[in-house]
Parts: sequence; structure tokens; C-alpha cells
Amino acid sequence: MSRIGKKPIEIPKGVEVKIEGNIVTIKGPKGSITKEFHKDMQILQEDGKIIVKRPSDDKNHKALHGLTRSLLANMVNGVVNGYEKSLMLEGVGYRASKQGNKLVLTVGFSHPVEIEAPKGIEFEVPAQNKIIVRGIDKELVGITAANIRKVKEPEPYKGKGIRYENEVVRRKVGKAGAK
Repeated sequence: MSRIGKKPIEIPKGVEVKIEGNIVTIKGPKGSITKEFHKDMQILQEDGKIIVKRPSDDKNHKALHGLTRSLLANMVNGVVNGYEKSLMLEGVGYRASKQGNKLVLTVGFSHPVEIEAPKGIEFEVPAQNKIIVRGIDKELVGITAANIRKVKEPEPYKGKGIRYENEVVRRKVGKAGAK
């Protein structure tokens, strides 16, 4: 049995769960998330807990069991606490600013790069070289942060670029001088 799939998900106070077949809607203090799950997985709500059951011990069903439970737990956590990713800009003249719901990056190109915030995502720029991406959907927060990082990935020689706050960039030794 899937160890993760077996664990029931506690529903905190103030969170409302609506299950219609394989479509689950979770409403909480931070917002609402709706997600469609695989038709084979059986999602039940019993006395303040969400339980995921699988139809057989087939390898595919075992994998879907744990995945479905993890996604549901992330949805519950998202509507209660939310998710955030921090990014740092490293390099001379690299800076970020926020204009409305757009993020404007100046990262060494001939033009500033504008990134529109997707629905449900919020940008915060506490300093010129720091960006915080917030939202209730863990997947969307991660994708948005990855797309911002993709604008100018950190290079291995000087370490310039956009990186996650706790990311360590492996540095390479530059070219040796001519003798």
C-alpha cells in the first residue's frame, strides 16, 4: 500500500470541501481551488477528514493513490497558509520593480522584461534585488517562479542572473591568463 496515500487529510476549521465525483473544490480563508483528479481514484469525506481510496493494487493505481493524496493535501494547505517562493537578482544593475500586477525586470537586456501575474498569483518586491511570488496553488507558484528565473538563469562564471533565494550556483574557474 502507498504509505502517503493511506494517511487521511485533516480538514482545518474554516475550510469547506466539496466533492463531486472526481472534481474537488476546497474553499478557505485565502481563497478557493478546484481540481479534477483521475477517474479511478475514490475521494471521500468522513468526519472532518479527506480519505483517498484506490480500486486495485495495480502499479499505476498505487502511483495515483499517493499523488492524489499529496495534491489534495497541498490544496488544503494552500487555502489555509498559502505558498511563496523567493528569488534573488545577482548582478550589477540588475533590479526588479512592480507596476500594478506586472513585474518589471532590468537584467542586462536592451529592454526591460515585463511579466504579467497569472490569476491567483501576487508579486512582492521588498528590495530591488528580491522578488517574492505568492499564491494558494503550489503548482502555479512554482511554475511562475521558474518562468521568472528562466528570463536570466544564473551563469556559472560570475554567478549573475536570477536564482532562488536558497539556491547555490556551482561556479566554474575562468580562463587562465596567457604566459
